[in-house]
Amino acid sequence: MSSYGEFAYVYDELMADMPYPDWLTFAETAWSKYGKPRTVAELGCGTGSLTIPLAAAGYHMTGIDLSSDMLAVAQRKLEQQPQGRRFLREGSVRWVRQNMKEWEMPEPVDSVISFCDCLNYVLEEQDVRDVFACTYAGLKPGGTFLFDVHHPNTLTRYEEEQPFVQDEPNVSYIWTCELDVPRREIEHHLSIFAREEGRQDVYRRFEETHTQRAYDPDWMKQELLKAGFSDVKIYADFEWIEADDSAQRLFYVAVK
Repeated sequence: MSSYGEFAYVYDELMADMPYPDWLTFAETAWSKYGKPRTVAELGCGTGSLTIPLAAAGYHMTGIDLSSDMLAVAQRKLEQQPQGRRFLREGSVRWVRQNMKEWEMPEPVDSVISFCDCLNYVLEEQDVRDVFACTYAGLKPGGTFLFDVHHPNTLTRYEEEQPFVQDEPNVSYIWTCELDVPRREIEHHLSIFAREEGRQDVYRRFEETHTQRAYDPDWMKQELLKAGFSDVKIYADFEWIEADDSAQRLFYVAVK
């Protein structure tokens, strides 16, 4: 997978239609059921589109991402918020560059979240186990781990429905996919055309390749239990209904 270099600076425009409010609602609903946290770590925080509004809602947030470019964009977005500098000064938001399979904090947190299918970018079973182990270690007793992943069937649908095209005034892309069926692994190939700042008719083209892997839902549940989580539930598509094979996006709620 590319490390979100140039892509980081057009990411928010390309992802403007992502259901960020639905992820926020899912987290808030989970916390209302399992206990409202004070400290939250977000794995794969990207440009802070969830970290920042959660900080505004009163949570003490740590955004963790492997890409320094994504974190730079997140910092810039935070500073542009009316309360952004106060959040930084008071420690309500901090950014940390770490790999999610090796992440750690000075002190355990009340909840860990990882939305927008971040764990599908973890391509080996042992690395998934490492993410679960680090997360268990990084949570306080009774803490929650909330994340979502693509159902394996969703990757099949991507290959069947490709190519995808987006054409906006400032940035456009052509997106194709290649699916490795035995591994349930898909390569997303994007050709992106971004308008040069201050130049109306000049576009820069760059390429991105992102690889994701889907895992059997029951296998992931069993690995969470093996990591030490005592209560694991799987829900479907932002709804508090039990997931089955018709789900496109699986939501896990695991309690330490």
